[in-house]
Amino acid sequence: MIDKSIETYIEEYTTGENPLLAKINRITHLRTFYPNMLSGKVQAKFLEMLVYLLKPKRILEIGTFTGYSALAMAAGLDEHGLLYTIENNEELERLILEFFENSPFGDKIKLLMGDALQLIPSLNETFDLVFLDANKEQYVDYYTLVFDKVKSGGFIIADNVLWGGKVMRSNKKPDKETLGIRRFNDFVKNDKRVEQVMLSVRDGLLLIRKIN
Repeated sequence: MIDKSIETYIEEYTTGENPLLAKINRITHLRTFYPNMLSGKVQAKFLEMLVYLLKPKRILEIGTFTGYSALAMAAGLDEHGLLYTIENNEELERLILEFFENSPFGDKIKLLMGDALQLIPSLNETFDLVFLDANKEQYVDYYTLVFDKVKSGGFIIADNVLWGGKVMRSNKKPDKETLGIRRFNDFVKNDKRVEQVMLSVRDGLLLIRKIN
C-alpha cells in the first residue's frame, strides 16, 4: 500500500526483532505456505508498544498463525498479564508450542486450538485488548461474539482492513475475503458503541475503543 522505499525506510528506523522473533520469521518463511500472514517487524513492534502503553491484564488474539504477534504482545505484558490466543490450524500447533516454550514469555500465553466461533463464548474473562487476525469472512462474527467480553474503555485491533487495497477497488466479483473486510469496516463505522481510527500500518490496522 506504500512505496517500497518508504517501507524500507520505516523498517530501518524501527527497532529490530529480538532473536526469537527473527527465528520465527525465518522458519515461517521456510515451513509454511503463506508466510506473508506473519505480522512483520513494524507491526509487531507497534503491538508490543501498544501493550506497554495500555498495560492490559488480559489479551485475546484471534488467529495465532506461528505465534509471532502473540510473542510480540506478550513481551509488553507485566508479570500478572495473560494472553489467550486461538488457532484453528492443527498442523501449526507443534510449531507454535515450540516457539512459546523457548520464549521467556511463554508462561504468559495460553494457546487454544479450535474454531474461534466456538471457543470465544467459553472464555470466562474480560479482555482489555483483542487482536483480530483470523478468517476475514468472519470478522463481524468474531467482533460480535467478543464485544461483550471487552471491558468499557478496552480496545479491539483488527488486522488487514485495507486488504491490499482491494477494499477500495470497484470489482464486480470481489473475493469472499474482500467482502468480509468491507462488511466489517462498514459494521464498525456504524457501531455507535465504539470510536475508531484506521492506520496504514502494513496491510491496515483498525484501532477500536469501546466507549459503552
